[in-house]
Amino acid sequence: MLSHLTTTLSFLSIASALPSTPSHQKTPSIPLVFDGRIPKSASGATFDAGLLPYNAKYDLGANLTWSDVLLFPKVQSSLFDNSSTKAVEVTIDDRAIFTPSPTNVQAGFRRNELLPQPANATYATTGIKTLHFSLQPDSHRRLNYSHEYQLVWLESQDYSADQFSLNVGTIFGTKEADPRRLQLRGTSNASPQQTLWSAPFDEGVWHNLALVLDFTANKIKVYYSRECEKLEAVTGFIANDLSNLGQYHFGILKKPTGQNLTDITRQGFQEKGIHEGIVYGGILEEDSKGGLLSVAPGKVVKY
Repeated sequence: MLSHLTTTLSFLSIASALPSTPSHQKTPSIPLVFDGRIPKSASGATFDAGLLPYNAKYDLGANLTWSDVLLFPKVQSSLFDNSSTKAVEVTIDDRAIFTPSPTNVQAGFRRNELLPQPANATYATTGIKTLHFSLQPDSHRRLNYSHEYQLVWLESQDYSADQFSLNVGTIFGTKEADPRRLQLRGTSNASPQQTLWSAPFDEGVWHNLALVLDFTANKIKVYYSRECEKLEAVTGFIANDLSNLGQYHFGILKKPTGQNLTDITRQGFQEKGIHEGIVYGGILEEDSKGGLLSVAPGKVVKY
């Protein structure tokens, strides 16, 4: 069951949930589809108890709980966090082996991911929505950029494809010239898979993204900024297959390295003794059917 705070926030716009602008600068209201920002009082146990709009059990390594996986670093607030919310860090270690069933042990991956649970999951992946999130690397729990990582993605409801994914590292099967770049990649059904946008994934700063997802016309527009700067459009609308509904993921899926692998979920090399993490903030989704999105607290623009 969701907490009273989360239930209440889900009916508010960003403009009303964050500090207001002066009355002569009245901001249009954009309803939220889900509000995944983390209350200041939250702990791993809060996630384990199902008191936040995230799945209490998935996706986690076998026999792990969110109390084992999540940290709450003391960092500057992200663009859409506020005095009552905070950042959350998703970590992986050697135990992060997802095991959906006794016969499906994904030993090729190391993965832990938060799965938002909006009140209406179908509505979250239909119409026109804007997905907001911020993320930054942890300089104390660095990634190994010789591997490919997925950090945010939408997985189709039949698990057959990712409609989009935000990646970093060396894309499996390639030789990246600069693996320390974020890459927003289009549907994994495309051959070759398209890179829609990229930027350096610098440490010590927030990287803010807003993805305008037109599920009707099958296209994406990307907004980006750093730290607490307002979001700016960095692409126009790009054609990309967003069909087949699905589930958002926020966390780490670390792919293996190796050659001639036939099933990377079960095969490949993963080094031992890892402790890696990514910090997230300001996770929420707006209903943008009215042609608007928020680019900063109290600042709304037409897309």
